[in-house]
Amino acid sequence: MARTIDITIPDLSDKLAVVTGASDGIGLVIARRLLAAGAEVIMPVRNAAKGENAAGHLRDLVPGARVSTRPLDLASLASVTALADRLVGEGRPIHILINNAGVMTPPSHQVTQDGFELQWGTNHLSHFALTQGLLPLLRQGRARVTHQTSIAARSGKINWDDLNWDRDYHVMNAYRQSKIAVGLFARELDARSTAAGWGITSNLSHPGISPTNLLSAQPGLGRQKETGGRRMIGLLSRMGVLAGTVETAALPALLAATGPDARGGEFYGPGARSHLRGAPALRELWAPLRDMDEARRVWDVSEELVGVRFPV
Repeated sequence: MARTIDITIPDLSDKLAVVTGASDGIGLVIARRLLAAGAEVIMPVRNAAKGENAAGHLRDLVPGARVSTRPLDLASLASVTALADRLVGEGRPIHILINNAGVMTPPSHQVTQDGFELQWGTNHLSHFALTQGLLPLLRQGRARVTHQTSIAARSGKINWDDLNWDRDYHVMNAYRQSKIAVGLFARELDARSTAAGWGITSNLSHPGISPTNLLSAQPGLGRQKETGGRRMIGLLSRMGVLAGTVETAALPALLAATGPDARGGEFYGPGARSHLRGAPALRELWAPLRDMDEARRVWDVSEELVGVRFPV
C-alpha cells in the first residue's frame, strides 16, 4: 500500500488568505486546506461563474467555510490594480498571499492586454504588481507571501535582450523565464522586507509534476486538446510513478505558507530526489534562482514595466 503523504496545517482561524488560481487544480486544493484549517479565503478569479462554482464546491466540502471570490484577470494590469484597490478599500489585513495562478506553453506567441508576452506578463509581472498593490494590507497582517514557481526553473535564464520574446519566440524558454522571475522576485521581496522592516516574509515553492489543467485543452490559449505530456503525466500519477497527485502537489505551497518553521527566502518542493513527487520538504535553490544581483535586476525592470514602485 502506498504511503499517505500529507502535512499538518496549524489553526488559521484568525487568518485571511488570498490565493490566485484557486478555482481548479492545485489552487483549489490549497484553498480547501486553508479553509479546513479555519482561514477565510479570497479567491480572485477571471471566470466569475467558474469561481462561484468552485466556491460553492468548497462550501460543500468544508462546512462553515468562509470563502468568496473577486474579479481578477492576470492578463490585464488594469484588472490587477482594480483588485488591489478594492481589497485595500475593504481595509482588512492579509495574513497569507499565495501567488499560485499561471499559464503554461501556449502554442503560439501571445501577449497580455498590456503587450507583454503572455507567460511573462501573467505568471510574473501581474503577481509582482498585485503584491505591490496589496503591500499595505500585507504589512498590516505581517503576511507570509508564497510564490509558486515550477520545475522548469531548474534551468534557463532571463532573456534580457528580448523579455517579450518578440524576435525569436521559444515557448518553453519563455515559460522558464517567467518562473525564474517568480523565484527571483520571491527572494528579493524577502530581502527588501527584512532591510526595510516591512514585517513580510516571502518564500517560494514548486509543486513537482502532477495532472493539473496547465497542459489540458484551453481554447483561450489556442490549445484545442490536451497535450501528450498531460496524458502521460496523468498515467504516471495513477501508477504512482514519477508524478504526484494534485493533492500532493499542493503541499509544498501549503507548507511554505503555513508551516510554523518555514522562513523567508526558503524554497519548498517535493522531497523525492527527482523533485517530481513526494512529501514536501525544504529544498536547495536551483542555480537560476541563486543570484541576488539577478533578483535585483528582475525587481527593477518589473517596476519599470508595470509602472509601480514599492516604497524605498
